[in-house]
Amino acid sequence: MKYQDWFFRVCSGCLVSVVFLGCATVKEVGKGFAGVSTRVLEQKRKESLKKTFALEYNDCYAKVKDILNLKGKESYIYAEDIHKKMIAVYLSSTDTTPVGIFFTDQAKLGTLIEVSSLSVYAKEEIANRIFGGLASDKQSQEEKRTDDKEKISS
Repeated sequence: MKYQDWFFRVCSGCLVSVVFLGCATVKEVGKGFAGVSTRVLEQKRKESLKKTFALEYNDCYAKVKDILNLKGKESYIYAEDIHKKMIAVYLSSTDTTPVGIFFTDQAKLGTLIEVSSLSVYAKEEIANRIFGGLASDKQSQEEKRTDDKEKISS
């Protein structure tokens, strides 16, 4: 068999494989090779830490990003997917343990936040930052409303 025939058959086989497997698989393999894949985080989602907050999705998403960028406890955001409603972060700029943060809009209830990771420590650390930050934000808003009511009634 000539080299050209062999090369043509190998290339054809690869092309057919890509077509049947789909571009998403090739894309995900590339992301995995580059170290920025979110597939594992999505698979671990069923074991995530979950909490619902009485915030609209867009407000919740923005506040979570602010919390992740707090001075002294910055996390490195390496992927955001609007369609999947998720943010993927590394625990810090030096600790590249991946953590996924997923948002689910729950209409009247608010927004459900799910934090997933292969690392239990990383998952708990990011969940504590986010859940604590959003809870303290909610508490400060309630205190402000109480102060405003007191000023109005005075």
